[in-house]
Amino acid sequence: MVLDEFYKLNNGQRIPKIALGTWQTPNDVAATAVATAIDAGYRHIDTAIAYENEAGVGAGLKAALKSTGIHRESIFITTKIPAEVKNYADTVRCIQESMDRLDACHIDMMLIHAPRPWAEMGVPNGNHYYRENVDVWNALEEAYEAGKIRAIGVSNFEIDDLNNLLAGGRVVPAANQVRVHIGHVPTDLIDFCEQAGILVEAYSPNATGRLLKVPEVCAMAEKYHVSVPQLASRFVLQLGLLPLPKSVHEERIRQNAKLDFEINSNDMAALLELDGL
Repeated sequence: MVLDEFYKLNNGQRIPKIALGTWQTPNDVAATAVATAIDAGYRHIDTAIAYENEAGVGAGLKAALKSTGIHRESIFITTKIPAEVKNYADTVRCIQESMDRLDACHIDMMLIHAPRPWAEMGVPNGNHYYRENVDVWNALEEAYEAGKIRAIGVSNFEIDDLNNLLAGGRVVPAANQVRVHIGHVPTDLIDFCEQAGILVEAYSPNATGRLLKVPEVCAMAEKYHVSVPQLASRFVLQLGLLPLPKSVHEERIRQNAKLDFEINSNDMAALLELDGL
């Protein structure tokens, strides 16, 4: 089963191949969703300081461990330094505050949420924050080397942002979490990460619901007798990436993890031809 499978990060840590995403999920809802997901077999939960639900994720994790008897070491928790934090001191503070909210003695992976503050993402000829991102990275490296964080990585980083960290840091990012889904596959970035030993995680694998309105995708899902979100996550897995499907509904959380089918090569090629979604 996919839920029992792992990728190996570049530092040797194992990371479960599918994660529950928790974006736009309030604390109380996050607690229930996380507990449900762990009961359903998920072993990887993704959160972020910006989501304002780390406490809920921590509470859901604690409840699930108590009710299932699963050991904490079996669960992989990822969180993220806010995009607006661009200095060493604030990064150190954020790491400790995340550990406190998650009620955790360690964080499995922590990412820089974006290379630039959200308001500046996509601004032509804007500040790249190269030096500042190295400062943030150095703080993450220190926490990693101290054992507070098991792996460190980035999110929304383009090739030039990654090259900056590779040149200015000591640790190669373990992962880069970016938008990848049917109709949006940044091949050059994925290839660069693969060559550098950086795992690509795919957030919004269902394109925040837009794939449900694409006739070709709906027809393909029907052909395989699966939902569109299942098809979307399976597509991502067959690219060698890690999908982060998100839901707060028990039935969909369980359904989204049923990915033990295979899209044939012709259908993968047809899905890869879709663009601009």
